[in-house]
Amino acid sequence: MRKLIYIAMPVLLLAACTKDISRFNEETKKPATVPPGPLFTNAVKNLADGMANASVNVNVWRFTVKHWAMAVYQDEAQYDFATRGIPAAWWTRLYRDVLNDLKESARIISADASLDAGKKDNQLAIIDIMQVYTYNILVNTFGNVPYKEALDPNNLFPVYDDAKTIYSDLLKRLTDDLGKLKTGSGSFASSEDVIYGGGSASIPKWIKFGNTLLMKMGMTVADVDNAAAKAAIEAADAKAISAAADNALFTYLTVSPNTNPLYTDIVLGGRSDYIAAKDLMDPLISLNDPRKPLYFGTNNAGNYAGGIVGKVNTFSDFSKPSTKVTAPDAPLILGDYVETEFLRAEAKERGFNVAGTASDHYNNAITASIVYWGGSASDAATYLAQSQVAYATATGSYKQKIGFQKWIALYNRPFDGWVEVRRLDYPQLTLALNAISGYPNRFPYPGNEQQLNGTNYTAAAAAIGSDKVETKLFWDKF
Repeated sequence: MRKLIYIAMPVLLLAACTKDISRFNEETKKPATVPPGPLFTNAVKNLADGMANASVNVNVWRFTVKHWAMAVYQDEAQYDFATRGIPAAWWTRLYRDVLNDLKESARIISADASLDAGKKDNQLAIIDIMQVYTYNILVNTFGNVPYKEALDPNNLFPVYDDAKTIYSDLLKRLTDDLGKLKTGSGSFASSEDVIYGGGSASIPKWIKFGNTLLMKMGMTVADVDNAAAKAAIEAADAKAISAAADNALFTYLTVSPNTNPLYTDIVLGGRSDYIAAKDLMDPLISLNDPRKPLYFGTNNAGNYAGGIVGKVNTFSDFSKPSTKVTAPDAPLILGDYVETEFLRAEAKERGFNVAGTASDHYNNAITASIVYWGGSASDAATYLAQSQVAYATATGSYKQKIGFQKWIALYNRPFDGWVEVRRLDYPQLTLALNAISGYPNRFPYPGNEQQLNGTNYTAAAAAIGSDKVETKLFWDKF
């Protein structure tokens, strides 16, 4: 025992002589701050993952736009969004995992006095373009949402802003961002800008993508604010995406964990419940659409067939998503030449001052879609020569013609497809079998918002008409 006391004494004396023990709180293996570039990258990846996903816990719009059906589980296909808390998961992803990281990235860049002014301006403008993109998704999902008071950790109960007011501000922000981009200056590193590769060479492409976004958002409000739509689209047309080489793509890798979520879910996860919807498959077959084998594989008998959305379907009897769709490195499209040309076609029909003709832009959009998926220009020409497809002879108004072909072309971009189906009202989709509600024009607000931010939730629900999926958003007037 005496030996133990003698051994312990020096240790006690040493501890007593140590006046400053704060150094023991220093985390030598963990950085005190996160670099802004990886925060930007992480935000964009979280956004892309949500948009690309097919998990019924994350993204259900492939069923809502009737591109896919389910073999077994029908809840989400029948518009049950509450059981799995899908609105809350979507809300959390966009606010916490995307917008918050973008905000923090911008804060760090703004505070960096050593950063070249041109590079700083470019980085901040790019970050804000992606913030605008994300808020656009939130508004088009829910309607009124927290905006001015959002992302404040000291405000747990943010007020919901009017959706139309948010949209007007987003258009202004985006216009300002495009004016700040400098083609002669640098940007994020190539490893950080996972859309356009970073550096000064990326800036012209960001300008084109931003202008396509301006056209897209302008067109979204065209039925309720024609003047704003006209101004945005005419300002952006000549500077927007004009070739497939300008497409804004989030390209996944072939190595986990950075593979496309569809590959993770369907291939690695061995899911046997996602099948083609009859609503999409039937016109692909009847129109001899060259994208049919690029969108889908065959059933077990070697035939193309689509199942009923909302009905239990025998998996082996129906077409499955193609290997192109489920490839590990399949890219997620954030903006492209296809949608830009459809926007130009619609702009011409609305009498806006943009170059070209509606027919030419319509043909360009369809051709670009077919070529992107792996078809040829010859395939596109044959497809467009059909009277049911040719712009001059296809059935219906410009909204019907453009809406139907855009719905086909937006395959595997289900959120954008959902916006266009609601906005153009074509194709006129029937309800899912045994649907528990009318057609979903929006997501209901998350349950935790109702519980934790009840006063502001109640005010927001009353302002938009009611917190129901059938409630139309401010721009959806027809």
